[in-house]
Amino acid sequence: MKPKDISIRAVGMACGCGSCSTPSAGRGEDADLARRGFMRNAIACSVVALAGAAVTRVRPAAAQSALTPDAALKELMDGNERYVGGQLRSLNEDLSILKSKNAEKQEPFAAVLSCADSRVPVEFVFDQSIGHLFVVRVAGNITTPEITASLEYGVAVLGTKVLMVLGHGNCGAVKATMEGKAVPGQISALYAPIRPAVDVAGGNLDAAIDANARLQASLLSQASPIIAGAIKEGKLKVVAARYDIVSGKVSLLA
Repeated sequence: MKPKDISIRAVGMACGCGSCSTPSAGRGEDADLARRGFMRNAIACSVVALAGAAVTRVRPAAAQSALTPDAALKELMDGNERYVGGQLRSLNEDLSILKSKNAEKQEPFAAVLSCADSRVPVEFVFDQSIGHLFVVRVAGNITTPEITASLEYGVAVLGTKVLMVLGHGNCGAVKATMEGKAVPGQISALYAPIRPAVDVAGGNLDAAIDANARLQASLLSQASPIIAGAIKEGKLKVVAARYDIVSGKVSLLA
């Protein structure tokens, strides 16, 4: 199976988050921790499902971006071209005016699900200033019930026109999933959502990073009634992309 063929069925239960899959068999304290984690995720997924059922009752923000999904994507990519070329415009905007304008409302035209990696400064990467981007960051740029809920808010209430899942070169979360080594704390909770992408990448880190971005974009597009509905109505475009931490270039993934 090619990376682009990964579907929602590849991960977990119907919510598509990957973190509510049935825990592996085990013994003693580890098994108890796994069961408790499973129950927490299952409850969270149920809340997201109920929220999806109530989508018709969501009240949009009074002001939203007038950009079309295609125009919003072009604005993102044009900003990245300025960033790569060292011609940032956003840093020249008056911060006092921006803060005043956005104090009581926000009108972001795009949402970005990015990795938590400190080398991926999302607003700089797309040359956007305060109030323009709705950014959600988590290691491995994975979808979870909480991440999905945040992005649904961006779409249903704030009216974002583009939702980009942004992977990046040399991603530590993807690399750790490939290695599968024991790690402290709850870090290994990141492995399950990324594992399907690793499985189709044939041991190639770059291929796994791209496959993961595509997978998470696909899950968001299919598992969320709010996001799927906005796509169907032509109000939203969901894309996967990759950020090169050396060149600064963002490339859209087919």
